[in-house]
Amino acid sequence: MTDTDGERPAESGTSGALREHAAASEEIVAVAGAAVTAAVHDLGGFIRSQREMAQVSLRQLAKRAGVSNPYLSQIERGLRKPSAEVLQQIAKGLRVSAEALYVQAGILERKEPSPVLDAVLSDIQISERQKQVLIEIYESFRRENAVEDPIVAS
Repeated sequence: MTDTDGERPAESGTSGALREHAAASEEIVAVAGAAVTAAVHDLGGFIRSQREMAQVSLRQLAKRAGVSNPYLSQIERGLRKPSAEVLQQIAKGLRVSAEALYVQAGILERKEPSPVLDAVLSDIQISERQKQVLIEIYESFRRENAVEDPIVAS
């Protein structure tokens, strides 16, 4: 329907707002989908580079992680997003920190750099559980000292 100028009359407030909201929602979903796709691709590239640096074949890592060769290949190519459990198995197979893979996958947030945490996480002589215990103790000391510092300063 057009008015006397040949232009369409303004849409009613409710239906126009709904259309705008729907368009905005579609755009948000598209951007989020692209971000997830990029993150999965980055994760796969990170796993591949770690595997290549460790001089481990795809077949060897798949066996160590308990997954099939095709599935690991799809992860590396960014076609599949592995679960946290599979990431942990891949981390063990690569002898890298599971936390590093979780951060890369977007499961965990990147923390501020810490030479102590970096040293603990990169140590291949201790298990993942031992690393977690050390990190928990270290962080509890930091929290305790953060509370005490203002009192000491006065």
